[in-house]
Amino acid sequence: MIVRWGPQLLTAVWTAAGVMAVSACVSVDGPPAITSPYEPANVARILGPGEFAAAIDEPDRLTLNVHVPFEGDIPGTDMSIPFDQIAAQANRLPADRDTALAVYCRSGPMSTVAAEALSDLGYTDVVELRGGMRAWQAEGRQIIGI
Repeated sequence: MIVRWGPQLLTAVWTAAGVMAVSACVSVDGPPAITSPYEPANVARILGPGEFAAAIDEPDRLTLNVHVPFEGDIPGTDMSIPFDQIAAQANRLPADRDTALAVYCRSGPMSTVAAEALSDLGYTDVVELRGGMRAWQAEGRQIIGI
């Protein structure tokens, strides 16, 4: 028997091959998450000074100054814990891990470390001040206690 490879047969073969190739690549659970050890997971919402001011005005949000050494506070700050002591001083933090938290430092890096530590402790609602107290002051906002 001789098989002639006409356009209809070729189309059928290519369609079947394409379906098999695509189905072999599809996962039932969806695509895998892309993670990188070089980029930390987004653990906090990063807010500019105006948004941060609104966040710390929320009645149930606890505001933490994590900068060391002490260089003043944003008005409304509830407590200071050094950025590298978050886990060690976790007993000072609310037991309820759904408590809304706001963290800041002088320029940003210390609050990023603190936000990661808070996330590692299980806190689910953390906001961080982009640019820290420097950005806060650049918008004409007050720092107290200096």
